[in-house]
Amino acid sequence: MAEKQHLYLVDGSAYIFRAYHRLPPLTNPEGTPVGAVYGYTTMLWKLAEDLDKAEGPTHLAVILDKSSRSFRNEIYSEYKAHRPDPPEDLVPQFPLIRDATRAFSLPCIEEPDVEADDMIATYARAAQRQGWDVTIVSSDKDLMQLVGEVDGARIDMLDTMKNARIYIDEVEEKFGVPPEKVGDVLALMGDSVDNIPGIFGVGPKTASKLIAEHGDLTAALDAAEGMKKSKLKERLIEHRADAELSRVLLTLKEDCALPQPLEDFRLDGVPPEPLAKFLETHGFASLLRRLDAGTGSPDKPNDLNPAKADNKGADASPDGNSQPLPEWPDVDRSTYECVQTLERLEHWIERAFAARLVAFDTETSDLDCMLCDLVGFSLALGPNDACYVPLAHGTGDMFDEKPEQIARETALAAIKPLLESDAVLKVGQNIKYDLNVLARHGIHVAPIHDTMVISFAMDAGREESGIGGGHGMDELAERHLGHTCLKFKDICGTGKKAIPFGQVPLDKATEYAAEDADVTWRLYQHLHRRLPLEGATRIYERVDRPLIPVVAGIEREGIKVDRAALSRLSEQFAETTARIEKEIHAEAGEEFTIGSPKQLGDVLFEKMGYKGGKKGKSGQYSTDQSVLEKLSQQGATIADKVLEYRQLSKLKSTYTDALQQAINPNTSRVHTSYSLVGAQTGRLSSTDPNLQNIPIRTEIGREIRKAFVPDDGNVLLAADYSQIELRLAAHMADVPQLKEAFEAGEDIHARTAKEMYGEVDRDTRAKAKTINFAILYGISRWGLAGRLGVEPDEAQEVIDTYFKRFPGIQNYIHQTLETVRAKGYSETLFGRKTWFPRINSKNQAERQGSERAAINAPIQGTSADIIKRAMTRMLPALAEAGLPDVRMLLQVHDELVFELPEGDVEAASPVIEKVMAEAALPAVELSVPLGIEIGTGASWDAAH
Repeated sequence: MAEKQHLYLVDGSAYIFRAYHRLPPLTNPEGTPVGAVYGYTTMLWKLAEDLDKAEGPTHLAVILDKSSRSFRNEIYSEYKAHRPDPPEDLVPQFPLIRDATRAFSLPCIEEPDVEADDMIATYARAAQRQGWDVTIVSSDKDLMQLVGEVDGARIDMLDTMKNARIYIDEVEEKFGVPPEKVGDVLALMGDSVDNIPGIFGVGPKTASKLIAEHGDLTAALDAAEGMKKSKLKERLIEHRADAELSRVLLTLKEDCALPQPLEDFRLDGVPPEPLAKFLETHGFASLLRRLDAGTGSPDKPNDLNPAKADNKGADASPDGNSQPLPEWPDVDRSTYECVQTLERLEHWIERAFAARLVAFDTETSDLDCMLCDLVGFSLALGPNDACYVPLAHGTGDMFDEKPEQIARETALAAIKPLLESDAVLKVGQNIKYDLNVLARHGIHVAPIHDTMVISFAMDAGREESGIGGGHGMDELAERHLGHTCLKFKDICGTGKKAIPFGQVPLDKATEYAAEDADVTWRLYQHLHRRLPLEGATRIYERVDRPLIPVVAGIEREGIKVDRAALSRLSEQFAETTARIEKEIHAEAGEEFTIGSPKQLGDVLFEKMGYKGGKKGKSGQYSTDQSVLEKLSQQGATIADKVLEYRQLSKLKSTYTDALQQAINPNTSRVHTSYSLVGAQTGRLSSTDPNLQNIPIRTEIGREIRKAFVPDDGNVLLAADYSQIELRLAAHMADVPQLKEAFEAGEDIHARTAKEMYGEVDRDTRAKAKTINFAILYGISRWGLAGRLGVEPDEAQEVIDTYFKRFPGIQNYIHQTLETVRAKGYSETLFGRKTWFPRINSKNQAERQGSERAAINAPIQGTSADIIKRAMTRMLPALAEAGLPDVRMLLQVHDELVFELPEGDVEAASPVIEKVMAEAALPAVELSVPLGIEIGTGASWDAAH
């Protein structure tokens, strides 16, 4: 009996991008980038070795995409329109990858006007008609439409990432329908990666259910008319044409012309000569040695990897400083140049263009980037190769002679082409500040890197170990370079004797400013090469780096506040606190300073005799909020009054008074500053002023939000992720009940109440809400007891019941803690690491604190990553929709706030909703929908 033929079709395009992201940037002896080529070669070699050990193919071919366009672009011009261009260093590797395929003496198929998927479909069907078995080496969901058997000839798939076979059962498990119906499901869902529209709001479960119930796409769409009134019905009817178009785009072309006959794909072994020549040409020494030794595919790419073979990796070092420094000379401030003429500045600019990378820093008169004057800037092109360009130095005395310096407008006109050139990378430390300073002068700096943000992407949380401090330049220089930078106070002084930077003598100013650029250059060269070695490239390049100019833009926009309304609130708060102060004194029987913890403690626990007072190391009683709340439960009305007094005093000083002072005299708006590295989990934090901690649920907090208003003719729009952390918990912990509830649009707290208590009423729902959030934050029995007002034993019973009803949550907590204890860090779905150096501490308080934070970090961090991705995509999407007047003003926890003309609300709302709902894609496909709540109004409060 003749041997049955078995054809393997390798989706080479998928291999290319996996290979590119797998390895750090590498170059061959000619200086050409070859990181992806090397990764592709090792992956192809490993595949061949694995197939040889298993049931090997008789025929094999690699299928590649010829170009980024195909016949589908003629059907739908927006097809794949949102796909970014391939990375610059990947483009020259495409022809080399084809050379690599041919070096293995394998057919390399690529045809114009059709995609690799279409060629795979055509060859697979052609082989199946001849009675051959076919295996498609890919995990692409579109290709799952081909899986199945005809007359004994079987088509399956091989996912090499998971080393798993995909056949009919696996397809049905993923989509809920047989392979031939997968295209119908995908047509309803759409695909944001390929910009296939589908029907917005229809997720995988809803799509699968519709096709399973009605049989196919047409029947499901026809059935919409008979459905009960719902948002789903409206969407199916309104967007029917989009779904039908999507089905056409998703249909694989199975009748392409065959550039080579199937018989040409027969495997007859790999002749060593062409492969050896290819490996030698590109410097792949370890692969060449393995080829000579006949030992099969390599396990690790050692020959081009910049990490040393004996390096234990970054994870082995608690301070993240495991990579050796290049042999740079020590910082020598005497080498820096003070540039005082246009001719010398043009010389530096010319050199910077040639270097293609320049470290850059500004010196200003104030920390507020929206109010400061630009005093000078510095450049660095290498170690000790740095300069300072003064622009506004002088003593400030009109009779004193100013030092020689270039006129500010002249210098900025000269530097502008460099800072805006796509050909030169600009590197900064907290470069967001510099972007805002220069934007006020009409200079928009790009492309950029930020050493502070790079450090955060790799080492967030490591500062908790006490080893290296935070991510400021001084800390990073000490930690990574072993260098102590000049301090600002060293040259400007402190207190009453402090002088502004513009009055610092030029020799001292040059040492300080040029050192900043020099150190930034060194930090970039050291830190940036760690990114791929430590798996941080993805989070930095896909989330953090693109966000920097977006956040800078938000800060420049600012938000308008009603000064008169704030003033009225301040007066009201002052009157109310004065009244409460008198009431407190009356209850105490004496006057005392309520803001003094010592005096308050003495009154409460000694004079008034309340129980539960505890003295700390300072010898005074604790009077924090938890203590006062316990006294309130005992019936101490004075405690309630003190709590109200404190809240009003804080709101007055922090918001109603401070916001009036924060109004920018030039823009008449308030400009907060967002820290990109302020929260360990990756959330943005707001300062100067902090707009993220205004109480949401209290009437007082709402009064403050009413003071945030738009310009005349505009409205504010607030778009909020609904219960995003619970949705992510349902996905990450794989909790069927919660996923079903979110898919169906149920009240998640009511669903939890039903699961926990068997009934839903106001009381059980409130308890369920508390439990849902508390357990995700790793709360203890004592903590939950305090929140529910029950005994610790009863709280433990609640926790046990919760875990029994939702075992996935308990498994998630257990697995997360085990992973963090072993690795030292947690990871979000997008790969953001948060380190917990005290997770194994012998100190119980430290250990338990780390455990609670570690449980929540992947969820809260993923939430932060998602809204960051939404922010980055938002303005381009609005511009593409013809809505350039929609401005993004604030990011507050899970909410984005916009200002827009009232007439743009109807058009802008679905764009904003779509961007936010699809922000995780294509990197992460969630098993729950992301709910978005949108409101508009004449104030921030009215928009909720």
